[in-house]
Amino acid sequence: VQLQASGGGLVQAGGSLRLSCAAAGRTFSSLTVGWFRQAPGKEREFVTTISGSSGSTYYADSVKGRFTISRDDAKNTVYLQMNRLEPEDTALYYCAARWGPGFSDYHRYDYWGQGTKVTVSS
Repeated sequence: VQLQASGGGLVQAGGSLRLSCAAAGRTFSSLTVGWFRQAPGKEREFVTTISGSSGSTYYADSVKGRFTISRDDAKNTVYLQMNRLEPEDTALYYCAARWGPGFSDYHRYDYWGQGTKVTVSS
Protein backbone atom coordinates (compact mmCIF):
# COMPACT_ATOMS: atom_id res chain seq x y z
CA VAL A 1 0.00 0.00 0.00
CA GLN A 2 1.37 3.38 -1.00
CA LEU A 3 0.06 6.51 0.65
CA GLN A 4 0.49 10.11 -0.37
CA ALA A 5 -0.49 12.99 1.88
CA SER A 6 -1.14 16.47 0.55
CA GLY A 7 -2.91 19.71 1.38
CA GLY A 8 -0.66 21.26 3.97
CA GLY A 9 0.21 24.92 3.97
CA LEU A 10 0.37 28.15 5.91
CA VAL A 11 -2.81 29.46 7.49
CA GLN A 12 -3.68 32.02 10.12
CA ALA A 13 -5.07 30.98 13.47
CA GLY A 14 -8.78 30.35 13.21
CA GLY A 15 -8.50 29.28 9.59
CA SER A 16 -9.08 25.93 7.91
CA LEU A 17 -7.21 23.40 5.82
CA ARG A 18 -8.15 20.09 4.29
CA LEU A 19 -5.55 17.36 4.07
CA SER A 20 -5.85 14.41 1.71
CA CYS A 21 -4.36 10.95 1.90
CA ALA A 22 -4.50 9.10 -1.39
CA ALA A 23 -3.82 5.38 -1.46
CA ALA A 24 -2.67 3.07 -4.19
CA GLY A 25 -2.42 -0.65 -3.97
CA ARG A 26 -4.65 -3.13 -2.28
CA THR A 27 -8.31 -2.89 -1.32
CA PHE A 28 -8.62 0.56 0.15
CA SER A 29 -12.08 0.21 1.64
CA SER A 30 -10.81 -2.39 4.11
CA LEU A 31 -7.97 -0.24 5.37
CA THR A 32 -8.05 1.67 8.61
CA VAL A 33 -6.39 5.05 8.07
CA GLY A 34 -5.03 7.34 10.72
CA TRP A 35 -3.53 10.80 10.86
CA PHE A 36 -0.60 11.59 13.10
CA ARG A 37 1.44 14.72 13.53
CA GLN A 38 4.88 15.63 14.74
CA ALA A 39 6.00 19.07 15.77
CA PRO A 40 9.71 19.96 15.86
CA GLY A 41 11.37 18.46 18.91
CA LYS A 42 8.26 16.56 19.96
CA GLU A 43 7.04 13.00 19.79
CA ARG A 44 4.74 11.87 17.01
CA GLU A 45 1.19 12.08 18.29
CA PHE A 46 -2.15 10.63 17.31
CA VAL A 47 -4.72 12.90 15.69
CA THR A 48 -7.56 10.73 14.40
CA THR A 49 -8.41 7.45 12.75
CA ILE A 50 -11.21 6.01 10.62
CA SER A 51 -11.79 2.30 10.33
CA GLY A 52 -12.17 0.47 7.06
CA SER A 53 -14.91 -1.89 8.12
CA SER A 54 -17.40 0.24 10.03
CA GLY A 55 -16.19 3.73 9.23
CA SER A 56 -16.03 4.47 12.93
CA THR A 57 -13.88 7.40 13.93
CA TYR A 58 -11.82 8.33 16.93
CA TYR A 59 -10.18 11.65 17.76
CA ALA A 60 -7.54 12.95 20.09
CA ASP A 61 -9.03 15.25 22.71
CA SER A 62 -6.93 18.13 21.42
CA VAL A 63 -8.68 18.13 18.03
CA LYS A 64 -12.14 16.89 18.93
CA GLY A 65 -14.80 19.25 17.65
CA ARG A 66 -12.37 21.01 15.30
CA PHE A 67 -11.10 18.25 13.01
CA THR A 68 -13.14 15.79 10.97
CA ILE A 69 -11.87 12.67 9.25
CA SER A 70 -13.78 11.17 6.34
CA ARG A 71 -13.17 8.77 3.51
CA ASP A 72 -14.19 8.38 -0.11
CA ASP A 73 -13.52 4.77 -1.00
CA ALA A 74 -14.40 5.38 -4.65
CA LYS A 75 -11.45 7.76 -4.80
CA ASN A 76 -9.19 5.77 -2.48
CA THR A 77 -8.80 8.88 -0.39
CA VAL A 78 -9.15 9.87 3.25
CA TYR A 79 -9.62 13.51 4.18
CA LEU A 80 -8.82 15.50 7.28
CA GLN A 81 -10.83 18.69 7.53
CA MET A 82 -9.17 20.98 10.04
CA ASN A 83 -11.14 23.98 11.29
CA ARG A 84 -10.40 26.62 13.91
CA LEU A 85 -6.71 25.92 13.59
CA GLU A 86 -4.43 26.98 16.41
CA PRO A 87 -0.68 27.64 16.45
CA GLU A 88 -0.35 24.47 18.52
CA ASP A 89 -1.56 22.51 15.48
CA THR A 90 1.63 23.40 13.61
CA ALA A 91 3.36 20.13 12.68
CA LEU A 92 4.22 17.69 9.97
CA TYR A 93 1.08 15.63 9.38
CA TYR A 94 1.35 12.00 8.32
CA CYS A 95 -1.28 9.56 7.17
CA ALA A 96 -0.85 5.90 7.97
CA ALA A 97 -2.79 2.72 7.33
CA ARG A 98 -3.24 -0.75 8.73
CA TRP A 99 -5.52 -3.75 8.34
CA GLY A 100 -7.88 -4.19 11.25
CA PRO A 101 -9.17 -1.78 13.88
CA GLY A 102 -7.78 1.66 14.50
CA PHE A 103 -5.34 2.47 17.28
CA SER A 104 -3.87 5.65 18.62
CA ASP A 105 -0.45 4.01 18.88
CA TYR A 106 1.46 4.84 15.72
CA HIS A 107 3.57 1.70 16.09
CA ARG A 108 0.50 -0.32 15.12
CA TYR A 109 0.39 1.14 11.61
CA ASP A 110 2.20 -0.60 8.79
CA TYR A 111 2.05 1.85 5.92
CA TRP A 112 3.03 5.50 5.95
CA GLY A 113 2.87 8.39 3.58
CA GLN A 114 5.31 11.26 3.49
CA GLY A 115 4.38 14.15 5.73
CA THR A 116 2.63 17.31 4.69
CA LYS A 117 3.53 20.46 6.61
CA VAL A 118 0.91 22.55 8.36
CA THR A 119 1.91 25.92 9.78
CA VAL A 120 -0.55 28.00 11.75
CA SER A 121 0.46 31.58 12.41
CA SER A 122 -0.82 33.53 15.39
